[in-house]
Amino acid sequence: MEETQRVDEIGAQAGRGLRWSLLGNLVTRAGSFAMGLVLARVLAPDDFGTYAVALAATQIVMHIKDVGIQAATIHWRGRLEDMAPTATVLSFVVTTSVYGAFWLFAPVFARMSGNEEATGVVRLLTSIILIEAFTAVRSAALLRRFQQDKLTLAIMIGFVANASVAITLALTGAGAYSFAWGQVTASVITGVLIFFWGWVPIRIGLNREIAGKLLKFGIPSAVGFGLEAILVNSDYVVVGDVLGAEQLGYYLLAFNVSSWVPGIIGTALRYVSLPSFSRLAEDPAALSEGVRRSVPVMVAFVLPPALVMAILAHPLITFLYGERWDFSAGVLRWLAVLMVVRMLISYLAVDILTGLGATKTTVWLNLGWAVVLLPSLVAGAHIGGIRGAAIAHAVVAVFVAVPMALVILHRVGVRLAPSLPDLVRPAVGAVVAGAVMLGLERLTGSGPALVQLVVAGGAGTLVFVMIVVPNAVLKKLVRRSA
Repeated sequence: MEETQRVDEIGAQAGRGLRWSLLGNLVTRAGSFAMGLVLARVLAPDDFGTYAVALAATQIVMHIKDVGIQAATIHWRGRLEDMAPTATVLSFVVTTSVYGAFWLFAPVFARMSGNEEATGVVRLLTSIILIEAFTAVRSAALLRRFQQDKLTLAIMIGFVANASVAITLALTGAGAYSFAWGQVTASVITGVLIFFWGWVPIRIGLNREIAGKLLKFGIPSAVGFGLEAILVNSDYVVVGDVLGAEQLGYYLLAFNVSSWVPGIIGTALRYVSLPSFSRLAEDPAALSEGVRRSVPVMVAFVLPPALVMAILAHPLITFLYGERWDFSAGVLRWLAVLMVVRMLISYLAVDILTGLGATKTTVWLNLGWAVVLLPSLVAGAHIGGIRGAAIAHAVVAVFVAVPMALVILHRVGVRLAPSLPDLVRPAVGAVVAGAVMLGLERLTGSGPALVQLVVAGGAGTLVFVMIVVPNAVLKKLVRRSA
């Protein structure tokens, strides 16, 4: 009973934070989507390919920039004021060193990605981690306090600046640099707001004992998240090197669509899941109850958009971006499978392990995944082009990453069996909804793409909701809407 109360208390705080995070992500993702529609009509596939190389580099350095100090700050068991001076110093020293090293490595990274011209864009876009050197501890402080409202507002304001700069530069012929300058502008504005809103007394110091604790937790966490970034972005490097910038542009567009759910729901969840699981981990019974509740909810949220992407890929791409991008649809079908696995592992299993303090296990999980994935991507790209690379990524995720995650969670004492009964409805709902979508997609195949999406996608999603959501909840929602 006590663990249930503790879960409810933390759940209430996390729920408030999650609502703000979801709101911010929905607004910024909707804006990013609109911006992408504009840029897809202004820029060429080569520009998207160049940006993909720089984005892959940025995602990697973002995860290793502070050797996990931000995650360690969220997980810290004592007073924040005691460790903040040491955490600030460590974050600044490591982040600036990482950027200096990657600035020198940028030409090599661009050549490895098959696009040496991307060097300048890589150097510019990765510079955003320098802003993080000043804001990492304050961002973590906002997350610890479940003050996601302030963090969300800062990100939304930054995005407005991003869109304004990127679209203006694209229209003036800046190419891939329009993406990079937009991101840098957004980072500066967001960083200034976080620096003041996530207030922590400005003190500088280095306590060896505190530094040791932070690094003991943070380094494995940073390595784990860094490997996660490599997993997510490795196909950019492989596709670019094997197939060239134009094919990479098509792949990037499909990958961006498949990243909507991780970007909207996954990022929002991470803002609250890390502090939530860190709090729950202090009581094993409370953690078990939290996991039992979390897994079915995650699955129910992820399956409907995955079905739409997999079954209605062609009308989705055609409606959003035009027929010239239809080549991306064959990639999107398989990346939808990868998206489901990413959500379950990267935004649930890894956060549970991090909350437990078992950060070394995240390294082994992502390392094992990467060791199998990289040669598989190369083989897939050579055999089947961009579609072959997507198939390889999806197959490795399902048959390698998922079993590894289950074994590791079991070994650290996380029991998933109590969640199984609650997964029956989502599984049945996915099968029935998928059949409905497939049948209606064939019936409306000769019509406009929008009709296929509305009829097949809408009907399938409605069927899923009716099967998965309990009647009592549906009636309650209907009464509220009325």
